[in-house]
Amino acid sequence: MFTRVQDVTLLLGRIGVAVVFLAHGLQKWDNGLDATSAFFGKTGIPLPTVAALFAMAVEVIGSIAFIVGFALPLVGLGYVVVSVGAILSVHIDNGLTGQGGYELVLVLAAAGLALGFNGGRLSLDYLLFWRKREAKKERQVAAPQVA
Repeated sequence: MFTRVQDVTLLLGRIGVAVVFLAHGLQKWDNGLDATSAFFGKTGIPLPTVAALFAMAVEVIGSIAFIVGFALPLVGLGYVVVSVGAILSVHIDNGLTGQGGYELVLVLAAAGLALGFNGGRLSLDYLLFWRKREAKKERQVAAPQVA
C-alpha cells in the first residue's frame, strides 16, 4: 500500500511542477516567438530565437510529457536548463527572496530534476521501460543459480 501512496504523490508532484512550467510556456506561446526572442535578447540570453524555441518546447511539450510520465529524465534536465537561464538572466539581481527573487525558479528546477529521475510507477516511462527490467530481475533472482 505504501508504494501506491508513493506513486500517487510522485504523480501529483509531476503534475504540480508541470502545470507551473506549462503556464509559463503558454505565456511565451501567446506572446509569440518574435516577442519572446526579443525579450530574451534584451535580458542578454545568447541566441535568443534558439533559446526561445527551446524554452517554449520544454515548457509546453515537455510539461505534457512530464504529466504523462514520458522521457522524464530528459524533461527534468530541460527544466533545469530553462530555470538556470531564467535565474541568471532575470532573477539573480533580485536575490533569493522577495519581489522577483529566484526561490520559486530554484525549487521548480530541483523538483523537476528529482521527479525526472524518480517519476514513480504511474508513468509511461515505467510502463514502457522499467517494468520490463524489474520483471527480468525478478526472474533472474527466482531462477536457481547453476555453478
